[in-house]
Amino acid sequence: MNKQKGFTIIELIVVIAIIAVLAAIVLVNVTQYIAKSRDAAIKGNMATIATNAAVWFDNQTTATFAGFTSDPTYITPAAAMTSAGATLIAPQTTATGSAFCVEAVLNDTTTWCVDSTGYKGATADCDSATADCAADAS
Repeated sequence: MNKQKGFTIIELIVVIAIIAVLAAIVLVNVTQYIAKSRDAAIKGNMATIATNAAVWFDNQTTATFAGFTSDPTYITPAAAMTSAGATLIAPQTTATGSAFCVEAVLNDTTTWCVDSTGYKGATADCDSATADCAADAS
């Protein structure tokens, strides 16, 4: 009597199907975590922009935010946000340059805003007259 040892084709197919289902579950969770981590990185870069704007304002001869958006301290974090998937909305500065705000749409479609008052959070939009995003925060 010669008995062969091993698995049948049905047993192998069942094991492969179970592994495929588990891999699909893990993949869905991993992509959600990646999107959340990108949003956290975008928020961190927004905070960096707010800090850099305050430093820019303090270092100007006439206290103004004018010209800040052409400075590398704005361009570098803005580029990092874009590469992380954010839609960067044009920054607002008051006519006198005394106030500044910038906003971005995160991967989860939340609009995140930082301004020269120190506000960091969700908002409808930057107010173009006051360059203030805290006034209409949601």
